[in-house]
Amino acid sequence: MRVPGIGGPHAVIRAALEALGDAGIGVEAVSPILSTAPIGPSQRRYANAAAVVSSDLDPENLLLRAQTIERAFGRRRQGQRWRARPLDIDLILWDGGVFLSDRLTIPHPAYRTRPFVLAPAAAIAPHWRDPFSGRTLRQLSTRLTAPRPLPRARHTNRVEAARVGP
Repeated sequence: MRVPGIGGPHAVIRAALEALGDAGIGVEAVSPILSTAPIGPSQRRYANAAAVVSSDLDPENLLLRAQTIERAFGRRRQGQRWRARPLDIDLILWDGGVFLSDRLTIPHPAYRTRPFVLAPAAAIAPHWRDPFSGRTLRQLSTRLTAPRPLPRARHTNRVEAARVGP
Protein backbone atom coordinates (compact mmCIF):
# COMPACT_ATOMS: atom_id res chain seq x y z
CA MET A 1 0.00 0.00 0.00
CA ARG A 2 1.42 3.33 -1.04
CA VAL A 3 1.46 6.12 1.53
CA PRO A 4 1.07 9.60 0.03
CA GLY A 5 4.29 11.57 0.27
CA ILE A 6 6.31 8.48 1.21
CA GLY A 7 5.85 5.81 -1.45
CA GLY A 8 5.45 2.04 -1.58
CA PRO A 9 5.97 -0.56 1.16
CA HIS A 10 9.79 -0.55 1.09
CA ALA A 11 9.86 3.25 1.38
CA VAL A 12 7.30 3.08 4.21
CA ILE A 13 9.58 0.75 6.19
CA ARG A 14 12.59 3.03 5.71
CA ALA A 15 10.51 6.07 6.75
CA ALA A 16 9.08 4.21 9.77
CA LEU A 17 12.58 3.35 10.97
CA GLU A 18 13.47 7.03 10.70
CA ALA A 19 10.28 7.91 12.62
CA LEU A 20 11.27 5.51 15.39
CA GLY A 21 14.60 7.33 15.71
CA ASP A 22 12.83 10.71 15.70
CA ALA A 23 10.60 9.41 18.53
CA GLY A 24 13.65 8.72 20.71
CA ILE A 25 13.83 4.99 20.00
CA GLY A 26 17.33 3.87 19.08
CA VAL A 27 17.48 1.71 15.98
CA GLU A 28 20.46 -0.59 16.60
CA ALA A 29 20.17 -3.01 13.65
CA VAL A 30 17.86 -3.46 10.66
CA SER A 31 17.32 -6.57 8.56
CA PRO A 32 17.00 -6.58 4.80
CA ILE A 33 13.47 -5.76 3.64
CA LEU A 34 11.63 -8.83 2.31
CA SER A 35 8.69 -8.90 -0.06
CA THR A 36 6.19 -11.49 1.23
CA ALA A 37 2.78 -12.95 0.50
CA PRO A 38 -0.16 -11.78 2.63
CA ILE A 39 -1.91 -13.61 5.44
CA GLY A 40 -5.67 -13.52 4.99
CA PRO A 41 -7.70 -12.17 2.08
CA SER A 42 -5.41 -9.35 0.97
CA GLN A 43 -4.19 -9.66 -2.62
CA ARG A 44 -1.11 -7.45 -2.47
CA ARG A 45 2.41 -8.37 -1.38
CA TYR A 46 3.85 -6.92 1.79
CA ALA A 47 7.26 -5.64 2.77
CA ASN A 48 8.61 -6.98 6.06
CA ALA A 49 11.70 -6.21 8.09
CA ALA A 50 12.92 -6.55 11.64
CA ALA A 51 14.82 -4.09 13.80
CA VAL A 52 16.62 -4.29 17.10
CA VAL A 53 15.70 -1.14 18.99
CA SER A 54 16.67 0.34 22.33
CA SER A 55 14.55 2.52 24.57
CA ASP A 56 14.06 3.44 28.20
CA LEU A 57 10.31 2.93 27.69
CA ASP A 58 8.59 -0.09 29.18
CA PRO A 59 6.95 -2.41 26.61
CA GLU A 60 3.45 -0.91 26.94
CA ASN A 61 4.69 2.64 26.41
CA LEU A 62 6.90 1.48 23.55
CA LEU A 63 3.79 -0.06 21.97
CA LEU A 64 1.90 3.24 22.40
CA ARG A 65 4.77 5.11 20.73
CA ALA A 66 4.77 2.57 17.86
CA GLN A 67 1.00 2.92 17.43
CA THR A 68 1.36 6.70 17.27
CA ILE A 69 3.84 6.23 14.41
CA GLU A 70 1.44 3.79 12.69
CA ARG A 71 -1.36 6.40 12.85
CA ALA A 72 0.95 9.05 11.38
CA PHE A 73 1.38 6.70 8.39
CA GLY A 74 -2.39 6.32 7.98
CA ARG A 75 -3.05 3.16 10.01
CA ARG A 76 -6.61 2.84 11.28
CA ARG A 77 -7.48 0.02 13.68
CA GLN A 78 -11.05 -0.66 12.64
CA GLY A 79 -12.87 -2.97 10.31
CA GLN A 80 -11.58 -6.29 9.00
CA ARG A 81 -8.66 -7.71 10.98
CA TRP A 82 -6.52 -8.84 8.02
CA ARG A 83 -7.18 -5.91 5.72
CA ALA A 84 -4.38 -4.03 4.00
CA ARG A 85 -2.66 -1.41 6.14
CA PRO A 86 0.12 1.03 5.41
CA LEU A 87 2.24 0.12 8.46
CA ASP A 88 2.18 -2.52 11.18
CA ILE A 89 4.80 -2.35 13.94
CA ASP A 90 4.86 -5.37 16.24
CA LEU A 91 6.90 -5.90 19.38
CA ILE A 92 8.10 -9.47 18.95
CA LEU A 93 10.75 -10.04 21.64
CA TRP A 94 12.05 -8.07 24.60
CA ASP A 95 15.30 -8.40 26.51
CA GLY A 96 13.22 -8.72 29.68
CA GLY A 97 11.93 -12.12 28.52
CA VAL A 98 8.18 -12.53 28.88
CA PHE A 99 5.78 -9.60 29.20
CA LEU A 100 2.03 -10.02 29.68
CA SER A 101 -0.62 -7.33 30.06
CA ASP A 102 -4.16 -6.69 28.83
CA ARG A 103 -2.76 -4.85 25.77
CA LEU A 104 0.44 -6.70 24.98
CA THR A 105 1.98 -10.16 24.98
CA ILE A 106 5.72 -10.61 24.45
CA PRO A 107 6.94 -12.79 22.85
CA HIS A 108 4.35 -12.13 20.15
CA PRO A 109 2.03 -15.17 20.30
CA ALA A 110 2.33 -16.09 16.59
CA TYR A 111 5.90 -15.16 15.73
CA ARG A 112 7.21 -18.75 15.84
CA THR A 113 4.86 -19.72 12.96
CA ARG A 114 5.59 -16.79 10.65
CA PRO A 115 8.55 -16.98 8.29
CA PHE A 116 8.09 -13.30 7.36
CA VAL A 117 8.90 -12.47 11.00
CA LEU A 118 11.54 -15.10 11.74
CA ALA A 119 13.67 -14.70 8.60
CA PRO A 120 14.32 -10.96 9.06
CA ALA A 121 14.71 -11.31 12.83
CA ALA A 122 17.17 -14.19 12.45
CA ALA A 123 19.17 -12.11 9.96
CA ILE A 124 19.99 -9.50 12.62
CA ALA A 125 19.72 -11.42 15.90
CA PRO A 126 20.36 -15.09 15.06
CA HIS A 127 21.43 -16.02 18.59
CA TRP A 128 18.54 -14.32 20.43
CA ARG A 129 16.67 -17.06 22.31
CA ASP A 130 12.96 -17.64 22.60
CA PRO A 131 12.18 -17.46 26.34
CA PHE A 132 9.84 -20.48 26.19
CA SER A 133 11.62 -22.99 23.96
CA GLY A 134 15.20 -21.81 24.46
CA ARG A 135 15.73 -22.04 20.69
CA THR A 136 17.55 -19.27 18.86
CA LEU A 137 15.83 -17.23 16.17
CA ARG A 138 18.02 -18.99 13.62
CA GLN A 139 16.87 -22.40 14.89
CA LEU A 140 13.20 -21.36 14.89
CA SER A 141 13.50 -19.97 11.37
CA THR A 142 15.26 -23.10 10.10
CA ARG A 143 12.66 -25.39 11.69
CA LEU A 144 9.92 -23.43 9.97
CA THR A 145 11.47 -23.11 6.53
CA ALA A 146 13.75 -26.13 6.06
CA PRO A 147 12.60 -28.55 3.36
CA ARG A 148 11.33 -31.80 4.74
CA PRO A 149 11.46 -35.14 2.96
CA LEU A 150 8.21 -36.67 1.83
CA PRO A 151 6.96 -39.50 4.02
CA ARG A 152 8.12 -42.90 2.86
CA ALA A 153 5.50 -45.15 1.35
CA ARG A 154 4.52 -48.02 3.56
CA HIS A 155 4.15 -51.46 2.03
CA THR A 156 1.26 -53.39 3.46
CA ASN A 157 0.23 -56.99 3.26
CA ARG A 158 -3.04 -55.92 1.63
CA VAL A 159 -1.17 -54.62 -1.41
CA GLU A 160 0.79 -57.85 -1.68
CA ALA A 161 -2.33 -59.96 -1.16
CA ALA A 162 -4.08 -58.16 -4.01
CA ARG A 163 -1.37 -59.37 -6.39
CA VAL A 164 -1.69 -63.01 -5.43
CA GLY A 165 -4.24 -64.83 -7.55
CA PRO A 166 -5.61 -68.38 -7.95
